[in-house]
Amino acid sequence: EARMLRDNVGVIDISNFANYVISGPSAHSWLDALVANHVPRDTGKSCLTPLIGVRGGLAGDFTITCTGDDSYMMIGSGMAERYHRRFFDMVAMPDDTKLEFATTRIAGFNVAGPRSREMLQRITNADLSNDAWRFMQSRWIDVAGIRCLAIRVSFTGDLGWELHCDAGDQCALYSALLAAASACDGGPVGSRALGALRIEKGYGSWGREYSPEYWPQEAGMDRLVRLDKAFLHKDAYLAIKDNKPREILSLFEIDGDAAAASNADAAGGEPVFTPNGQPVGRVTSGAYGYHVGMSLAIGYVDPAVASAGDAVDIFILGKPHRGRILQAPPFDPAGTRLRS
Repeated sequence: EARMLRDNVGVIDISNFANYVISGPSAHSWLDALVANHVPRDTGKSCLTPLIGVRGGLAGDFTITCTGDDSYMMIGSGMAERYHRRFFDMVAMPDDTKLEFATTRIAGFNVAGPRSREMLQRITNADLSNDAWRFMQSRWIDVAGIRCLAIRVSFTGDLGWELHCDAGDQCALYSALLAAASACDGGPVGSRALGALRIEKGYGSWGREYSPEYWPQEAGMDRLVRLDKAFLHKDAYLAIKDNKPREILSLFEIDGDAAAASNADAAGGEPVFTPNGQPVGRVTSGAYGYHVGMSLAIGYVDPAVASAGDAVDIFILGKPHRGRILQAPPFDPAGTRLRS
């Protein structure tokens, strides 16, 4: 599945995301007061943004897209929806604006891979060219006659679009997507393959790499925090923003011979040591990177002890596996394919 997507195209069910629809004259001001990044004002523009917790850590990460005049869709972790609702309640909702919890009403798929544009062009008349549709832009289009909010973004790190539709159209859209994918030597891709693909790109995931215990500067999310505006728990963030990271989100390559000998890859929770036995961190996610041909892991390490290029020992199934901290993700570090 991973090879199929990287070589051609894959279709991934993303209906497990939490979906929120915010509409009304004050929709922008409410969202901008909630999250740490600037919320786009122009229809078709999207942003990635963290939500800051009560102690300045990462309470959430969201994609927000402006879907029309005074209308937005916000997408986040499905398993954290109830948790995030408590933060939404902390910012007063203006009388002229409505927040809809739309997870059960909206379904979706991610179409990704180097042939995703070719595949989608078979079933939509929308102009999908790179000149007409840039990365992180969105618009309403018809796909196989089904109205979809299409966002040019992909958790795989490859060229792709998220397609969000009415839940009643989910099965019909899926059938049309699979038929078009088959014509491009593609097909369905599951969550385990998606996990391997996002780790090749070094992407973190909510509940693993991102959670309230981590500061934005530790998870590489501080670049998305804008201090020229107000946002929820800004005071808590200001209190920790200049602190040195206690640990840094890092990507590891595990020695291929060691991984082959044990027939195992990291999965999450494995301790990380220096070669001389000093504890330095832990793994949060792991998988075999099928496209890059490497056993990979993501985790946190103490920057005072280890950094990019250093050797480490990751204990998988209780046995040390030699690895090293990578300077950049092994798949498309420049983001060329994502923006192609």
